Amino acid sequence: MQKAEMETREKREVSIFKQPQPTIFMSRKLQRLRDHDINPCLPEADDSRKCMDKSNYNKGACSAYFLRYKNCRRFWNGIMMQRRNDGIKPDMPTAEERERILASMGRIPY
Repeated sequence: MQKAEMETREKREVSIFKQPQPTIFMSRKLQRLRDHDINPCLPEADDSRKCMDKSNYNKGACSAYFLRYKNCRRFWNGIMMQRRNDGIKPDMPTAEERERILASMGRIPY
C-alpha cells in the first residue's frame, strides 16, 4: 500500500509543477498581420516593437525604426498599387517574389 500511495503522491507533485501551456488565440486580423505573405514589413514592425520595449516606450529613441517601417510600407504599397493597375494577382507579391524583387535591386530600398 505504501508504494501505491507514494506513486500517486509523485504523480500529484509532478502535475503541480507541470502546468499545461495556455493556448494563444489570435484574431483573424492579427493572423493576417503576422503572415509573411501578406505583411512585407513584418521584420521592421518587430524591430520597432522591440525597440519600444527596450527603451521603456520612449518614442524618440526609436524614431529610426519607425522611419524604416514607414518607408517599407510606402515602398511595398507602391508595388502593390502598380500590380493592381497592371491587373496582376495577387496585389501584394508573395514572400518569395519579394525576395526576388529585393535581390534584383541589389539592396533594400528603404
